[in-house]
Parts: sequence; structure tokens; C-alpha cells
Amino acid sequence: MSVVVRFAPSPTGFLHIGNARPALFNWLFALKHQGRFILRFDDTDRERSTVEFAAAISEDLAWLGIRPDVVVRQSDRLAHYDAAVATLKATGRLYPCYETADELDRRRKRQIARGLPPIYDRTALKLSDAERATLEAQGRRPHWRFKLDQVDVTFQDLVRGEVHVHADSLSDPVLVREDGTYLYTLPSVIDDMALGITHVIRGEDHVVNTGVQIQLFKALDATPPVFAHHNLLTTVGGEGLSKRTGALSLRSLRDSGIEPMAVASLAVLIGTSDRVEPIADMATLAAHVDLAHVSRAPAKFDPADLATLNAKLVHQLPYEAVRERLDALGIGGGQSFWNAIKGNVSTVAEASTWWRIIFDTVTPTVEDPDFATTAASVLPRTPWDETTWTTWTETLTAATGRKGKALFLPLRRAITGRDHGPEMRLLLPMMDRERVVARLKGEAA
Repeated sequence: MSVVVRFAPSPTGFLHIGNARPALFNWLFALKHQGRFILRFDDTDRERSTVEFAAAISEDLAWLGIRPDVVVRQSDRLAHYDAAVATLKATGRLYPCYETADELDRRRKRQIARGLPPIYDRTALKLSDAERATLEAQGRRPHWRFKLDQVDVTFQDLVRGEVHVHADSLSDPVLVREDGTYLYTLPSVIDDMALGITHVIRGEDHVVNTGVQIQLFKALDATPPVFAHHNLLTTVGGEGLSKRTGALSLRSLRDSGIEPMAVASLAVLIGTSDRVEPIADMATLAAHVDLAHVSRAPAKFDPADLATLNAKLVHQLPYEAVRERLDALGIGGGQSFWNAIKGNVSTVAEASTWWRIIFDTVTPTVEDPDFATTAASVLPRTPWDETTWTTWTETLTAATGRKGKALFLPLRRAITGRDHGPEMRLLLPMMDRERVVARLKGEAA
């Protein structure tokens, strides 16, 4: 069986790391099994769905490295849903209901007060044709519910094992609103059928909905796909992530210099592995993912963990992977510069700081002018290489008796204005001798 998966976002906001997680699980599953990945925009919510958000989602997925084989929009597929509705009506599985939202709310409250489960009591099924005609003459328009078989729906979940959904404890779900628009459940099933989806990988908040959808597949004489419900990503405090607040949106992470593979590594491996380390590419990450090993506990996301993971990833990046970005930042120096400083930056953009320290004006920190003057007097002539720092400091130790931190720290502060940073043996060969001498004299240079 050829694997076909889908990611089905509603284009009503920006993607954040939480709802990028199912996209990644599906993409990596397809990659691992040489399958196909379909991006399906669930855009039947006419009021909140926008073309702009759809474009932003596509852009964010591309930044992550996810490239769909097919892109479809539910708003283009209404005829498919109309046909399915006609079939369900003809077989008696879809029935009209005329209660208003207020009436349903009052009924649920009465049921709760009597100690009964607040599920729909199927009153509408008892209406005669004449009673329905009277309600419609009064201006009422029906919403349409799917009549569930009140049985135990059992399916084998790739994450959770055998799952049972007790349909007799559920309300018959509304599939069609009063205005004729469709809720999520029906279009999702119809599209999964039409697009040949073999595996549905999504968050565990869909488990009960899956029980309903399996009945809907069977009512339409279709074989349900294989399901996998992974744990959800939450904040450290346990709150859910919302795409409408913009919190932890992929574009905000991108703008802050976070690498896409840092996002992918953390979003996928947190809650699936005891140890989260940065993975350099999607193929390698796919090999690490086994749905059967996904934890059942919520996966708590800490932005500090992402920052740490990002720094580790940046430290591993070869020059060719960042060359274009360094060029865009106006940073030269080539591979020698990147190799010298990459271990001391958390993002690629931070390379600008060390570029300025080496090639722009820095106000030095000179705490012992006499020592600095001596250092300048024995500074080797150019050309310099990676041995120059050692030659210089050995000469300076012989002249002053200083060594260790008492020797190295004053030199670093004078030359870079910093207490910490890349190895001086690597920085010094890239610097102009006159600039170094001026800084040793305490001059801004």
C-alpha cells in the first residue's frame, strides 16, 4: 500500500509550533515510507478563512522544509459534499433538526439537572412530515445530524493501540448548518475518501471525532484510513497553544533567528524521545520517529529549550549552509570567519556582532595601560596565522611573568571589548595589526 497522508489546517491564523507538529509528523511519515503528502486547506469557514492566511501557512511549511505533492481547498470541492449529503439523506443517516441554539442549551441544562448525560435526545426523529412543514412555514431552517449507530467503535491506533469510542454516549453530530454550510466532519471524510488518504495522523483531541468519522466512512461504503493520535504540545504551565494569539508562531520564531530544523527537531522529538538533540535534516529526523514510541503524556514546550537546541544546531552548521545568509547580512570572511565564530553565536544573525568586533570600531577595555603597552610592543609583525596568538602570549609571559587568566583576559578585553568569545588564535589572524595596536592603547578603533 502506497502511503498518502494529509495536513489539513484551517486558514484562520498563522501556524505555531503546536499545530506545525501534526504537519511534521505527517511529512516525516510520508518521507519514511516514500509516500505522498497532501496539503488540504479546510476553508469552509467563510467568515474567518482568508487567502492571506493560506499563503502564510504555505510559506511557513516551505520554511520548515515541507513541500506538498498536492494542494487542495475544500471551498473548491463543495459538489463532492453535496453528493455525499444526498446519499446520507436517502439512506436515512442524515436527518433534519429544527431546534435553535437556545432551545438546545436549555434542554442540555435540564438533562444535567436530572443527572442525565447532555446528549441530543433525537426528538427531531419523532417529527411527522406535517410538523416539519409547520416549523419551516414558521421560518425555521433545519440543521442536519448524522444518525450514529449506538455501538462501541473500535480501531487500532498507531500511537495509542486499541481505542474504543462509545457512540451511545455521544450526540448525533451536526454535519450541515442551517445555512447549508458544512461543519468539519463531513468534508474531512469525503476528502479523505476522494484523495485516497491511507493514514490520518493528528492530535489526540480528535480521538472521539475519529469514532464518529469511522461510522461516516462506513455509511458511505468506504474503508476508513489508519489513524494515529499523537499527544498535544502545551506550554510549560500546561496551557494549549493558540494560533490566534500569534504566540510561538513559526514566522515569529523565524524572525528571531530560529533554524527550521531546530523547530522540527524539538516539535517532533519532545514527548517521543528521552533526549532531544538537533537533527540536521528531515531524512535523518524521519528515521528517528516511531509513532509507537510517542508518549501518551502532554509534551511540554519550553522556549528556552528551543533556544538551546537552536544554538547547538547553529554550532554544527557548515559554512555552505549559511553562506548566502551571511552574504545578505554583509558579512564576509568566508569559511575561516564562520568556523571561528559559530561556536559563540546562538543564531546565524549574531555573526554580525563578531563581524563588527573584528572589522568595525570597538571601544576597548584597558585596565592596566602598562601591561597593554608592553603587549603592543611585542606584538608580532604580519602576516599572522593561527600560531601567532601562542607566539605572542609566550613572549608576553616571558616579559611580564603573567600567565593564565591574568594574561589572556586583559588582552581579550582590549582587543574585543568582551570577556568571552571565540578563540583568540582564530580571531587575531583576521584582524588588522594597526587596529589591534590602537585598541591596546585604549583607543576606539
